[in-house]
Amino acid sequence: MYTVILAEKPSQAKSYADAFSSAQKSNGYYEISDPLFPGGAAITWGFGHLVSLEEPHAYKKEWKRWRLDLLPIIPDEFKFTVPYAKRAQFNIIKGLLRKANQIIVATDSDREGENIARSIIEQANMMHKPTKRLWINSLEKDVIRRGFQELRDGEDYLPLYDEAQTRQLSDWLVGMNMSRLYTLLLQEKGIDGPFSVGRVQTPTLYMIWQRQHEIENFKPEPFFQLLADHQAKDINFQTKHKESFKTSEEAAQILQKHYIEEGKTLNGTVSKAEKKQKKMQAPSLHSLSTLQAKLNRRFKYSPSNVLKTVQDLYEKKLVSYPRTDCPFITRNEFNYLAAQVEKMKESVGASFDVKHPRPRPKYVQDQKVQEHYAIIPTRKLLTKDRLEKLKPMERNVYEEIVNSTLAMFHEDYHYEETVIEVDINGLLFTAKGTVEKIRGWKELFNETNKKDAILPNVTVGDMLPSKVNVKEDVTKPPKPYTEGQLILMMKTAGKLLEDEQDQAVLKEVEGIGTEATRASIIDTLKKQKYITITKNNVSVTDKGVTLCKVIEGTLLSSPEMTAKWEAYLKKIGRRQGNQEAFLKNIGSFIEHMMQTAPEKIGAIPKGQGGTGTKKRSSSLADCPSCKKGKMVDKGGFYGCNEYKNGCRQTLPKILLSKKLSDAQIKALCEKGQTALLKGFKSKNGKTFSARLVLKDGKIEMEFK
Repeated sequence: MYTVILAEKPSQAKSYADAFSSAQKSNGYYEISDPLFPGGAAITWGFGHLVSLEEPHAYKKEWKRWRLDLLPIIPDEFKFTVPYAKRAQFNIIKGLLRKANQIIVATDSDREGENIARSIIEQANMMHKPTKRLWINSLEKDVIRRGFQELRDGEDYLPLYDEAQTRQLSDWLVGMNMSRLYTLLLQEKGIDGPFSVGRVQTPTLYMIWQRQHEIENFKPEPFFQLLADHQAKDINFQTKHKESFKTSEEAAQILQKHYIEEGKTLNGTVSKAEKKQKKMQAPSLHSLSTLQAKLNRRFKYSPSNVLKTVQDLYEKKLVSYPRTDCPFITRNEFNYLAAQVEKMKESVGASFDVKHPRPRPKYVQDQKVQEHYAIIPTRKLLTKDRLEKLKPMERNVYEEIVNSTLAMFHEDYHYEETVIEVDINGLLFTAKGTVEKIRGWKELFNETNKKDAILPNVTVGDMLPSKVNVKEDVTKPPKPYTEGQLILMMKTAGKLLEDEQDQAVLKEVEGIGTEATRASIIDTLKKQKYITITKNNVSVTDKGVTLCKVIEGTLLSSPEMTAKWEAYLKKIGRRQGNQEAFLKNIGSFIEHMMQTAPEKIGAIPKGQGGTGTKKRSSSLADCPSCKKGKMVDKGGFYGCNEYKNGCRQTLPKILLSKKLSDAQIKALCEKGQTALLKGFKSKNGKTFSARLVLKDGKIEMEFK
């Protein structure tokens, strides 16, 4: 029986090949010889998404044009295609699949991996062939071999394909229709686009704008607090009354009621003096989102850079599968980690006695691990010397993963909490202090420690010299979101809960996006020039504000609705929902937006689409195609402003990784060519120089 193993990308296929007895590389695949496959086997690979959805004009030619009267774009049946640059590899895969008696889906062990593999198999018309599923959490050789020895039934994972494909189709429908709808409606108001609108990206943008809007419109308001200064056993300390007051008169009235004169020394009586010994367990093990948030907070790394780095560490067989939303491991993982605690300590230079050698439910729960467990180090531990040779970001990410794992075995953090309550003529004032007793797991993380708030040893009934003062303060605006907070905000559909105990309250989170896609959504918002990042703070641009204002009050601004959609998509993955029902719901949503959006945008006076919004009207040159129009900046590209009259001339802003300047575009339009330009990059990553030449409206390259 001949077996074809389908990997997601070349590096993954190479890891699989290295785990077998013999692997001979050929054009686009490895030929495998191993006792596991007595009938022979081949490993082949895609390049991520080898198969993609067709563009609208593949269904109807007229759908190529951006016109309101051609909306909505809802195909009766979706079409898929293989991009030209990927067809050679697809044909290699197709030929191998034809020979196969059995197909092993060995793409990433998640929904998207299932979609990548099944879309290739379906495009090759091979869905009728029997399939098995490789489902592993590490690319270590022994894990790979064990995974191939314990293959699962491929049919069991088809619901994940249905879920991922439904997400893909719904995103296409919303993106194609809403982007055109809002771009065209805003153009009628003199606001140039294009405006990219998406099922997940747009509610995310709106949540960011809500915070920014709150900050910009914040009006500081004064308030007054009652503070009391005391002395006990040569220690000065301060207590505070629990209420605050809007005016100084209100504060003065309370003092007068209790016969307290501001600034005058009175005797206060200690009415409560409590000391409690408390302890705190180490944080949960990392899912992708908590790892992204932690490293953004500590090092200002962007979520997408953290994902890329931890993916690289995974492919180097140093950490477990990164795109996980689970903070738990099973007893199996705990046992192998417990056996190598000493090696982990040596790797990161830690020194401590293991205080928790047995599994604890905060970290180890077999029943909570459904697809992938938390991100942990593999058995291939780095020595301290090899760790130092990693790139700085790789080292910091790896150390965070190892330290979070070690913390599970370390002593808890112990501290003493003191609460003192002082009664001054019947008015109560309170102070709370903490003193660190045992640093425990906190010593693994090089973070600034809060200074101890030391309170004196007092007993109930003690008399203390006390002086009350009224302190004026003002309310402060909320802080802008950071990139790391965006990840948590998306995970909780707008409920920003950084504290682990608060997160635990939210037992069933219906977030927006998935663990694997949230970083790319933030990148999309950057690419579309909707947000900018300054010193890790996120702000919405004028273009983003314009879009937020016109979608305000619609379902596109509702993270709750997007979260409900996400919840239903997960039901499809559990065989509790179906694609047809979901896409029908999306179609109804699009029809509703088609009816309501024109009315909402119609109320905007022409030319007043948003604060600070400017139409891109400055032309670079005459259109080289129609000779009537002007080439203008369209956001992501340059295009002729006579497109409504049929001119389709466009020119890219970026070509083969090189950004084209206004002067170079002008030279192309007016002279038909540029000077010799440096900085182009080929598919294999090599840089080269070329002269751009415009022929029949298309850019060609000359190398002389």
